[in-house]
Amino acid sequence: MKNVKLSILALIALTGLNSCNNDDDATIVNPEEVITTLTATFEPVAGGETVVLTSRDLDGDGPEAPIISVLGNFTTGASYSGTVSFLNETETPAENVSEEILTEGDEHQIFFQQDDLGTFTYTDADVNQRPIGLTFSFVASTTPQTGLLTITLRHEPNKAAAGVADGDITNAGGESEAMATFEVSVVAP
Repeated sequence: MKNVKLSILALIALTGLNSCNNDDDATIVNPEEVITTLTATFEPVAGGETVVLTSRDLDGDGPEAPIISVLGNFTTGASYSGTVSFLNETETPAENVSEEILTEGDEHQIFFQQDDLGTFTYTDADVNQRPIGLTFSFVASTTPQTGLLTITLRHEPNKAAAGVADGDITNAGGESEAMATFEVSVVAP
């Protein structure tokens, strides 16, 4: 009888331990980043006016439209050193999402869509030597013009697809985490 009681207690204890182990199988989900603010900064290599493009949407998908600002014009034929940064300003202090994008560079790429405003070249790379886009160079068109520049942060793009490493978003796939369109001008000096 004593062995039966010990076996029943052992069975109860074993069942309890197995129940605890099931909790350990829970899946940890990496939540999607909250991005409220995109800022692209273009510093002229030879000196001159810095161009700053900002999109700020503090209510996310809420009813308010993003506030878009363009500070400065590009100069025809000028070369620029550029950076793109992303913030989550729903937190205090604001969270710098760019650090996470850099850390997970193989899962992110920034695209610059425009027509004849100039030429973008990626100057950073992920662990697989494919572009991220947090830093870049830009050479403005040699003819004055005005046009739209769309900057898109894509999550989990297929960086091996045709043209993606050169900045063509057509075959990238993945999901857009942030996107903003700016009306910019290239002007003669």
